[in-house]
Amino acid sequence: MDSPNLTLRPNSRRWPLAWSAAFCAVCALGVSAAPAQAQGGKLVLTGGVSSIDGAAGGGLSPWAVIGTPATEGQWGATAFVTTVRTRDYALQVQGAALAWNDRLELSLARQDLNARDNLAALGLRGLHLKQDIAGLKLRLAGDAVLDSDTLMPQIAVGWLHKSADPAALGATLSGALGARLQGNEFYLSASKLFLAQGLLLNGTLRATQANQNGLLGFGGANAGKSRLWPELSVVWLLSRQLALGAEVRFKPDNLNQSALGAGALKEDRWADVFVAWAPSPQLSLTLAWVDLGRIAPAVQPRRQTGAYLSLQVGI
Repeated sequence: MDSPNLTLRPNSRRWPLAWSAAFCAVCALGVSAAPAQAQGGKLVLTGGVSSIDGAAGGGLSPWAVIGTPATEGQWGATAFVTTVRTRDYALQVQGAALAWNDRLELSLARQDLNARDNLAALGLRGLHLKQDIAGLKLRLAGDAVLDSDTLMPQIAVGWLHKSADPAALGATLSGALGARLQGNEFYLSASKLFLAQGLLLNGTLRATQANQNGLLGFGGANAGKSRLWPELSVVWLLSRQLALGAEVRFKPDNLNQSALGAGALKEDRWADVFVAWAPSPQLSLTLAWVDLGRIAPAVQPRRQTGAYLSLQVGI
């Protein structure tokens, strides 16, 4: 199979200065808000954990919950680090979030996918695909805990702005494949907690054209308009500090028919099974088995399954 010429360029991009300032502001505001948290706090694990996009929810999908231990009338902040190791790739994510009044959430995240030697045949050994993500979530209605004895779910809308840095692969993505390096996603989430039964259900509809969550850009030469893609989560609260859950996330397949040939960049749905442990409202640890499907089957046809580990701290 012939592949388009790749224009190499050094990976000189750094975390933008404005993002660094915003990240520091999140932490500073969270620290200054700490005294307000001493008198309150959510039930452990009812605020979810940090997703790989930075928004509160499960590991792969945002939920309608607002992250941090803060409740009404309070500020809260979280910071997290996540690592995902599959058979052939490694993903590192760091981020932070700031929440107010259990109503509004601002999040920042940076992703770094190490392609290792999978693209060595293209002269791209050790390629890193990076992405910066800014998120905003607003709770519209319902309260997961207070409405747990009714059928009313907590409902939230969210926005994610993603900016990809594919390094030496950028010319191919934006040229031969016709993908954009920036994109916006919008989502609607509904989270229903049945507290007496120890069960949480979440459904999210995400409008997106992201390729591999945005790490391979957005859209493509043969892509249509954005569609709504479902994401489903179910969580069993085994105790006040321990939860077991599963997620499935359906995604676009914009690059399946591309200049690289049919199926060369076919994209599969993502899924995971996870356990989350929170010894306190300020600390949680999540361990998961993930299935990310095939990533660039033309160069590595194996399904990418492996381990997910995430640590979150909050005030």
